[in-house]
Amino acid sequence: MPLIVLIGLCITIGVIEPRFLSLDNLVRVLSSASMPLVIALGATFIIIMGSIDLSIEGSLAFSGAVIVSFLSGPASIGVDLGVFAALMGVLAAALFGVLIGWIHVRAQIPSFMASLGMGFVGIGIATLILGGERVPVANDLIRSLSLGRLMGVPLNVYVAGAMFALAWYIQYHTILGRHIVALGGGEDLARASGVNIRRTRIAAFALAGLFFGVGATLACAKLGAASAMIGSGQLFAAISAVVVGGTALTGGQGGVVNTLVGVLIVMVIGNGMIIIGLPTYVQQGVLGAAVIVAVLLNMSGKKPALVK
Repeated sequence: MPLIVLIGLCITIGVIEPRFLSLDNLVRVLSSASMPLVIALGATFIIIMGSIDLSIEGSLAFSGAVIVSFLSGPASIGVDLGVFAALMGVLAAALFGVLIGWIHVRAQIPSFMASLGMGFVGIGIATLILGGERVPVANDLIRSLSLGRLMGVPLNVYVAGAMFALAWYIQYHTILGRHIVALGGGEDLARASGVNIRRTRIAAFALAGLFFGVGATLACAKLGAASAMIGSGQLFAAISAVVVGGTALTGGQGGVVNTLVGVLIVMVIGNGMIIIGLPTYVQQGVLGAAVIVAVLLNMSGKKPALVK
């Protein structure tokens, strides 16, 4: 159904405004979707597990602060400073996810509370590191992820495609991916099947953090700077894309392919309304309504379940 909706949106908007289907505009849509896709892929693993991660904005802020901190370090490390800084940012976000998962599991705090609190912690740490300022990203390699092109397509699209391939492989071809989905289908059944509940939950949050770290790198490349507010608005965008794509908030249903379709739906709605000339508040209203409808469709005929 989400795929049908996506195709229908493209056709409808293309009929109303033919410029939407131009090659340049479609490439623009893909470029705009790259960062939200990577972030939403990370959130997908938490949601199909039956949990929720509200630390996205804090994770992005913390990772971005780490990236710019290492960019100001010594250049004699044997690799490009941009590569090293990006790797440190991704590692920091993954460790941040490990901490969230550990607090969630060990203290038995619901995931949405543990992640929400840690999200504020991440923003606070980023503010401290950056001194409350917007710090420029003066590295050609990182900036090229947004400004550079290969065969006419921005490099960030290729990065997003590679991260999607990685997420797809993890979900469908690894033990961790199967265990994450099994937890979403029912914790008691997963435990009876030999799944290590605590280890899987912590690993899932670490995996989500890894994707958030890559998303932070793309955000720094796009904005040309890092700040504590670099992830502003990304929480709603990511959760919206996952839900609109058909992944159930109750877990165990959906996945990264659904998220890809969901992100494209959200991007097409936004881009199409801009081309048509509708004001921003109308775009936000349509997206909000789409999320509610998607949740209702996913919950149709099912007993509501508590998010763990």
